Amino acid sequence: MSANTPTAGPEQSAVSSAEQALESQGYKQELKRSLPTSALVVYGLVFIVPIAPMSIFGVVFNLSHGMVALTYIIGFIAMLFTAMSYRIMANTIPTAGSVYSYVGAGLGKQVGFLSGWLILLDYLLFPTLASVLGAVAMHSILPAVPQIIWVVLYIALSTTANCMGIKWADSLDKILLLCQIIVFVLFVWFATAAVMKGVNGAHFSARPFYDSSSFSVDFVFTAISVAALNFLGFDAISTLSEEAKGGGKAVGRAIIISLFIVIFCFVALTALATWLVPDVQSFADGNATNEAFFDVAYMVGGTPLKVACAAGVSVLSAVGNVLTSQAAVSRVLFSMGRDRMLPGFLGQVSPKHKVPRNATLLVGGITLVLGFIFVGDVSMISSLVNVGALSSFALLNLSVIALFLVRKHEKAFVTKGLFPLIGFAILVYVLMHANVSALAVGGVWFIIGLVVLFVQKAHGRSAELDLDA
Repeated sequence: MSANTPTAGPEQSAVSSAEQALESQGYKQELKRSLPTSALVVYGLVFIVPIAPMSIFGVVFNLSHGMVALTYIIGFIAMLFTAMSYRIMANTIPTAGSVYSYVGAGLGKQVGFLSGWLILLDYLLFPTLASVLGAVAMHSILPAVPQIIWVVLYIALSTTANCMGIKWADSLDKILLLCQIIVFVLFVWFATAAVMKGVNGAHFSARPFYDSSSFSVDFVFTAISVAALNFLGFDAISTLSEEAKGGGKAVGRAIIISLFIVIFCFVALTALATWLVPDVQSFADGNATNEAFFDVAYMVGGTPLKVACAAGVSVLSAVGNVLTSQAAVSRVLFSMGRDRMLPGFLGQVSPKHKVPRNATLLVGGITLVLGFIFVGDVSMISSLVNVGALSSFALLNLSVIALFLVRKHEKAFVTKGLFPLIGFAILVYVLMHANVSALAVGGVWFIIGLVVLFVQKAHGRSAELDLDA
C-alpha cells in the first residue's frame, strides 16, 4: 500500500459498516450520519430529563407511601430489560423507525405497524404534554402572559431547530442538558447539607427504598405506572439509527448509558426529598402534591433554589422534550412513509439539511393543534402518554424471542429469551395498574390502527416482511 493512500479510521469504518447494514435491509442511506455515541446519549438524556421526578414527586410519593426511590429502581429494572431488547434489535435492524422496524422484524410487518401505531400515540402527545406543562409552570410565574403563547413558542422553536438539521438540534440539546445538570447539582448540594444538619427533622433512613410497615406490591406498581412517564425517551434514541456514526451498536450503547445516568439522578433527587419530609405520610391533594418538590427546594435553598427547580422543569424540560420528541416521531413517520404504510411524502428527505422535513413539519402542526385543544388541561394526555409506549415495549420484548429463538433458532436462551420475557411480564403487570380511561382510549387508537392497516391491505400494499431478503 502506498504511503499516500488514505486509510479508513475507526469512525469511518463504523459509518461504512452502518451504511452496509442498512443497505442489506433493502434501504438507501439518505439521512446524514453525523452523530457520535456521546451525542446520542445527550439526545436521550434531554428526552428523558434527569430532573424529571421533580414534577411528579408528590404524586409518586403518595402512591408509593414514601418509597419513591424504590419505585424508580423497580421501574429502572423493568426498562433495563426492555433496553437490552432494544440494544439487541438495534444491532440487527439498523433502520430508523424504532419499535416499528424492530417488532416488524420479529413478529411480522403487520404487528410492527401496529406497534409503531401504538407508540405514535405517545410520541404525538408527548410534545404537546411537555409544552402544555411548561406553559402552566410559566403562567404561575408570569400570569399576564397567556399560556398558549408559551405553547406556540416552544413548538415554533423546536420545529425550526429540527428542520435546520440534526446537528443544530444536537447543539441546543447540549445547552439544555447542561442547564439541567446545574439545577440537579444545586439541589443535591443544598439538600445533602440540609439532611446532614437535620433541617425539618431530616435524617438518613431506608424509607425511600423500603418501609416494611406500608409496603405493598400493588401500590408500588400503581406508582410505577405513573413514574414510568419519566423513563420514556430512551427508546427515541433508536429512531436516530440511520444518523448515528456507529449505527445500531452506537444506539444500543447510548440507550444503556442513558438509563444508568438517569436512574442515578432519579434516586438521588427523590431520596433526598423524601428524607427532608420525614413526618409526611401523604401530601394533601392539589398544590401541596403538585408543588411538593418545589416546597422542599424552598425549604433547603430559599426562593432562588425553588425558582431554579421550577424553571428547570418548566423551561428546560419543556423545550428539550418538545425538541427531542418531535425529532423522534418525525423519524417514525419517515420510516412508515418510506415503506408506504403512510403517505409517501412523509418518506421524503430535505436535500439541504438531510432531515425528514415533511414529517417534521407535520408533527409540528399536529402538536400546535393539540396544544390549542389541551392548553391548561393536562389530565387526559398525561394519563395517555404511558399506555401506547408500554404496550409497544411489551411487543418489542416478544419480537426478540420470536426473531432469535423461534425463527433463527439461536441458543441464547438467557439474553434473548429469559430477559425479554421478564421485561414483557413486568410491563404487562404495570399496564394492569394503569388508568382505566387511558387504557380505553388506547384501545380505540389501536382499533383505528387496525382500520388503517386494513385499508393499506385493501389497496394491495403488503405488510409482510421478508426476512430472507
